[in-house]
Amino acid sequence: MRTTYDFIAQNKRRTVLLVLLFPLVFALLVGVVFGVLYLLASDPAGTQSAPVSVGAWQMTSNQAEIVTMAAAIVPGCWVLAVIWILISYFTGDKLMLSSAQAIEIDRRDQPEIYRLVENLCITRGLPTPRIYIIDDDSLNAFATGRDPEHASVALTKGIVKKLDRVELEGVIAHELAHVENRDIRLMLITIAGISFFTIAGEWLLRMSTRGRNRKNDGAMVLILLGIICLVYGYFMAPLIRLAVSRQREYQADATAALTTRNPGALASALRKISSDCRVEVLDNRESMAAMCIANPLASAGLFSSLSGLWATHPPIEKRIAVLLEMDSQLGR
Repeated sequence: MRTTYDFIAQNKRRTVLLVLLFPLVFALLVGVVFGVLYLLASDPAGTQSAPVSVGAWQMTSNQAEIVTMAAAIVPGCWVLAVIWILISYFTGDKLMLSSAQAIEIDRRDQPEIYRLVENLCITRGLPTPRIYIIDDDSLNAFATGRDPEHASVALTKGIVKKLDRVELEGVIAHELAHVENRDIRLMLITIAGISFFTIAGEWLLRMSTRGRNRKNDGAMVLILLGIICLVYGYFMAPLIRLAVSRQREYQADATAALTTRNPGALASALRKISSDCRVEVLDNRESMAAMCIANPLASAGLFSSLSGLWATHPPIEKRIAVLLEMDSQLGR
């Protein structure tokens, strides 16, 4: 039987892998683009001017230009990707909380909520995280941060009002489980990587439009790079997010149930949450959906409508069924 320490060790390994994977994949994609352009710039008919020598290589003038451009851009792209990951690692949680328009509270603002979080942290041996309230009447919550010492838990105003004490305790225990298992760091790095590709793609396409009214090989390179970044950011990178997202919800549910010794309360909370989990301020923050206890988006999109492939969470009905089975085993 796997323990919490096994999940923590697994998430640490996955985090290291993702930190290396995103910059390397980005540099590889850029290299592939320039490789294709290099082949297209060949001159098999010999119609161009005399070949250019670069070291021991003989190539056309167009190929030489592409090699020079690649030598300048590929390392720069890799460095930018690494810098982006590092900045996101230390400040990404603050950006996410700001995007959710979350407001920090302390013991004086919400003494009951603060005491509930504090007691659960004592039970699990965790430092008390920063606590935030999102001004939305829906029912949702998420945790973020890079480690238990720099963690935050955000609750919507609706979830605080509409759940009773034991249900809210189950939800908070679920979010603290993500903190304890280091899911928050793993997802922080994943979201940072996805954001890098999408933002870089949009920026490159904007830059390419400056040369659209004249013959500009540089603009074509930027367009190709931009399209590849967007394709990766919107279609490939989410698959990585799904690989580390769905199973962790079951793990957090189980940890929360064992912490509170009341799986039925969390099952009841999930049932209420499923009826109203949309958080309006997150409608344009799709990458943050995986952080929440339930999908906060207004629409799951075409892919989710056709298949569960792109769903960031396992079906709530299945999560409830697992929790109720645990509840029956405890004889409740």
